[in-house]
Parts: sequence; C-alpha cells; structure tokens
Amino acid sequence: MPDPGIPDSPPADTRRVLVSGSVAYDTIMVFDGRFEDHILPDRTHILNVSFLTTRLKREYGGCAANIAYNLRGLGGEPVILAAVGHDGLEYVERLAASGVDTGQIRLDEAHYTAQAFITTDLADNQITAFHPGAMSVGHLVRVDTALPACWGIVGPNGKQAMIDHARGLADAGIPFVFDPGQGMPMFDGAELRRIIEVASAVVVNDYEAAMLGERTGMSVEAIANEVEALIVTRGGEGSLLYHEGKREHIEAPPVSAVVDPTGCGDAHRGGLLHGLASGWDWRRCARLGSLMGAIKVESQGPQNHTIDRDIVARRFEQMWGERPW
Repeated sequence: MPDPGIPDSPPADTRRVLVSGSVAYDTIMVFDGRFEDHILPDRTHILNVSFLTTRLKREYGGCAANIAYNLRGLGGEPVILAAVGHDGLEYVERLAASGVDTGQIRLDEAHYTAQAFITTDLADNQITAFHPGAMSVGHLVRVDTALPACWGIVGPNGKQAMIDHARGLADAGIPFVFDPGQGMPMFDGAELRRIIEVASAVVVNDYEAAMLGERTGMSVEAIANEVEALIVTRGGEGSLLYHEGKREHIEAPPVSAVVDPTGCGDAHRGGLLHGLASGWDWRRCARLGSLMGAIKVESQGPQNHTIDRDIVARRFEQMWGERPW
C-alpha cells in the first residue's frame, strides 16, 4: 500500500494540485411533461419520439473544471490536465480569468469539447446523451510537464488519460486521489485494481462503491486496505471515511435548500483536495469536502455558487466547533 503521508505544512511552491478529468459543456433542457406518457413500452424496438423542451440552459461543467472551480475558490492552486475542442477556447479563458492554471489544457481543433445533453421531465427522469469529443486525446496531456505538485486527482476523463495520468503521478511520487465516477464502466476489474494499487486514496459515492466492488471483486474494507483513505459519499447522509483500519461517519452540514445536486461530488473533491494540499488530517479534509458539497447543492448548476472563505470558515466552525483557517 502506498504511504506518501500528508506533510504537516507543505511549502508554498508545492501547493499545486494536478486535476485530471473532463472539461465539458452541459446543455440542460426541460420537457414540461412525462416521458412515460410518450413512450409506448410495446414499441420501444421502433422508438421514434420527439420532446418539445420549453426551457434550455447551457452550463459550464466537466469534473476537472468543477473541481478546479471549488479548489480555486477556497484559495487553492489547481492545474487542469484535460483537452478541449475548437469550441472550448472561451471556456479556457473563463477558467484562466478565475485564477485556475490552464497552461496544461490541450486545445484540439479536430474535436468538439466534451458535451452532455440532458433532458429532464416533470418527474425528474432524465435522458442524457454524452459526446466525449476532445476527451479522447486527453492522454496527450502529460503529468511530467505540469510538475511540481503536492497532490493530484484522477477523475473521469478519456480512458487512456486516466491510465496515463495515474501512472504519471505515481512515477513522479505525487500522492493522488482516484475518483473513477462515470468513467468506471470503461474499465475492467484488473484495470481498476492496478490504479487502486498506486493511488493514495479512493473517493466514490455509495452507488459507485458497490459498482467498484462488483468489478474488482473487492470488498469496501479490502479497497480501504490498499490505500491511505477511502471515502464513500452518501449525499445528505454525509460520508464514510475509512482510514487506518477504522470507519468514521462524516456528517453532512445542514443546507438552506436542496436546489440542484449537479456537481456536488466535484465540490466535495475540491474541498478535500484543499485540505490535503494544506497538510490537514483526513477527518478535517473530509469535513471540508462535505461542507463544500452542501454549499454547492444550494445553487443551480455546477459552477454558479459563490465561495466566500469567511462564510465557509464560519459554517465549518458552526458544524464542528473549530475554524479551518
């Protein structure tokens, strides 16, 4: 099991966090009806339906960009390892204007930027189409050209990018979080086990934890024994932290309103990584991650919530009795 440790007070020039994952546009449409009223179960073999969507909104998304947005909002130093297409320059400029290091983002003229097209009905059912676009060349972005860094995360990206970035971080001796997320179906059990073996931590939601266990043939406890920490998030029920042979429940802070869960997992990762880059222990890191997820759920879209460090510190203290900074 890798044991990179968490430095007590990493030097300022090593607070950089390498964030491997997608940069994507999310086009969200609302159908003012119910899909079930327009889909005939006995005619699905010749399915041909059209839904009039009266509302449409385009959001900035992608797990790497979402994580970087939250990490930067907390004062961190994220470096995105990703690729965008010929339509992605405006997005990259937006990230750069917020202080995110975009120097490693590859602009590929032969592709579109990754895009999700999501149609939601009045029963909150969703039909999603995802075009990976430039994610297919994400592996051309290299870890060794992005150093130095104190931590990294390998999130959903092109399959080869996830493999290469995990290997690159391990070869460079950079501890990293493995967050397979929606990229998990691309891997078989052996491939997932190989990444787990070199990762410092694994973070998944409860559904993904079950899928990860099924694909690898490993129990949650067995996965936890392979890494320094395993965190399983459970939405409003908080999360479970497995560390040093123990399991600890991390509470979910109260929220003013549950508006939109999109991007909550990425906000959690942003908070977690800020703590890791700051040299915190795992419990404190997981608590900040939990709080960031709660802050995100109160706003629509993955990058529309305001991150005020004073408010974050106050809510952290109200929840756990200490100020994080």
